[in-house]
Parts: sequence; structure tokens; C-alpha cells
Amino acid sequence: MDYSEIKEKMSKTLESLNTRLSEVRAGRANPAILNKVKINYYGTPTPINQVAGVSVPEARIIVIQPWDTSILKDIEKAILASEIGINPNNDGKVIRLAFPELTEERRKELVKEIKKYAEESKVAVRNSRREAIDKIKAMQKQGEITEDELKQAEDEIQKITDKNTEEIDKMIDGKEKEIMSI
Repeated sequence: MDYSEIKEKMSKTLESLNTRLSEVRAGRANPAILNKVKINYYGTPTPINQVAGVSVPEARIIVIQPWDTSILKDIEKAILASEIGINPNNDGKVIRLAFPELTEERRKELVKEIKKYAEESKVAVRNSRREAIDKIKAMQKQGEITEDELKQAEDEIQKITDKNTEEIDKMIDGKEKEIMSI
């Protein structure tokens, strides 16, 4: 049996979760929160990191230095419209994003949010498992594989699912510790 398809689907789910977790604002300056922010650059929606240098000079500050200073206002508007929860500070040359300290209440909200992401990822992993099992059951009905091979394949698919579910839990635990320890 070839399990590469289910492994690939589940690894994509993990990659997606990792991306979502990197975009969660955890009190530290992380340029990944700007990934979703796009500006209208000559009629094309363009990510900020393609029109400006993005750096983190201090633990809680992101500096955005556009290569073309005429787009400073556009970047500022895009950040405000993106609802990332940080007000940009424009000094005419660069935009600074200062990350405030997280309150205990906000930390708990963020933990709830990441747990929701984890549950969505686990559902996606279980859906991949269900699809794979349905596929091998159909193969067994058509006589392509024996009942023993079906049972063996189901066990292997369950092992792959368990491994990915554990990985999701590890990712969430790490992010939760990061949020609560800042």
C-alpha cells in the first residue's frame, strides 16, 4: 500500500497550522503577522515585504522601511485595515509597529484562539484518515486487496493519524507556553 497521499495531505495540514500560529501576535514582534497585509501597489495587491524592508530591531518593535517613500501612507492604511491590532507610527521615512505588553485576559483569548486552530487541524487530519479508509474499503470491495490487507492498511493509517495529531498537540503546547510566558 502507498500511504504517501495521506501523509502529504496531513503534512499540508501541519504546515497550514504552523503558518497560522506564526501569525498569532504573542507580545513579541514577529514579521509573520504582516503576511496577510497587502497594499495596492500600482493596481496590484502586493505583500509588504515585497515593497519594503521589514526588520525587528527590538523585541517588541517592527520597522517597515519602504523602498519608495511615496507608498508610506498606503502601507499605513493597509495595516490599519488589516485589523492586526497595532497602530502604525509613521515618521515620514519608516513605519514602526510597537507591540504592547499582553494582558492576562488577552493571553487567555490567544490561547483559546490557538486551541480552536488546533481543533480545526485535527478535524482536517481525521477527514484525511476517513477519506483514505474509504478508499481502501472500496479497493477491498472490488477485490483488489484482501480483508487482512484492509485491516493492516487501516492500522497503518491510524498510526499516521495519531502521529500527526500528536504533532499538532506539540505545536499548540509550544505556542501556549510562548504566549503565557511573555
